[in-house]
Amino acid sequence: MGLMDFIKKQFIDILEWTESGDGMLAWRYPMADNEIQYGGSLTVRESQMAVFVNEGKVADVFGPGTYKLTTQTLPVLTYLKNWDKLFQSPFKSDVYFFSTRQQIDQRWGTTQPVTIRDKDFGAVRLRGFGNYSYRIADPKLFHTEVSGTRASYTTAELDGQLRALMLQHISDAVASSGIAFLDLAANQVEFAKALQEATQPSFNKLGLLLESVTLQNISLPEELQKILDQKIGMGMVGNDMGKFMQYQTAQSLPKFAEGGGGGGGIAGDAMGLGAGVALGQVLAQQLGQGLQQPAAAPVAAAAAAAIRPDEVMATLEKLGDLKAKGILTQDEFDAKKAELLKKLV
Repeated sequence: MGLMDFIKKQFIDILEWTESGDGMLAWRYPMADNEIQYGGSLTVRESQMAVFVNEGKVADVFGPGTYKLTTQTLPVLTYLKNWDKLFQSPFKSDVYFFSTRQQIDQRWGTTQPVTIRDKDFGAVRLRGFGNYSYRIADPKLFHTEVSGTRASYTTAELDGQLRALMLQHISDAVASSGIAFLDLAANQVEFAKALQEATQPSFNKLGLLLESVTLQNISLPEELQKILDQKIGMGMVGNDMGKFMQYQTAQSLPKFAEGGGGGGGIAGDAMGLGAGVALGQVLAQQLGQGLQQPAAAPVAAAAAAAIRPDEVMATLEKLGDLKAKGILTQDEFDAKKAELLKKLV
């Protein structure tokens, strides 16, 4: 190296980083053609770590503190460069600083419904959103897996990947928590904890620690919400099918009244209404047979036997629809089907 080149070259004797703005995860000290002065000072502040990289290989890692850069404080770099203990010349190395403070209020949410398996509803598509926080726990791993040799790396550049990891593990979280969908709203803390535990290993592979996860809202698509409302209505009247069909009839009356002068919709509503009334009559008559005096039993039996075949078939169609929606179980459907088919004999 010529004399003028030596004079132009600047020797760095203080290495430090003061974060400017939010969201900076990694920052490379601007070396250009400069070299680090042997015996220089390295300052790593709280919530930071520093990594020396020599010719693409991660060498020494420093936590918070102030260090004098010698062969004793840079053992790995000394080994890579084959320095002896008398080495006192400036040296070349890349230095990266990493922010290890919590990156808070990071948002996650479902852009499309996520399908999960629920013990009450079977397959359910749900939406949810919340936030999470994380920090860099292993800067060496984060450097090799994520940030690399870039001059800087921000939370915005990592946001999409981390959000995808959160959504990927929602189904695992629901399964591991054992919480039914109907109970999720009342157990948001437990679900968020399960989501954090399910997602943590994926964060660890990037050198990150997932500090916390919160769930702010969870909901069903509109069509499933209607089925849920029906199931809740059934729960309000208990397991009495007669009462439930009365409930269904009451729900159908406003739509039937809105139909006015006729049309295909009116016919469909009328069939549903007729099926509900017919089944209600059957169940009410069967219940009456057990409660009435013996002398009234023949009258109730005659009334039950008088049901027309088309009414029975309409009722079976209604029951099949309820089973398809998950409101009736297969056993309940089979039992009612057998009772109604006896009326055709």
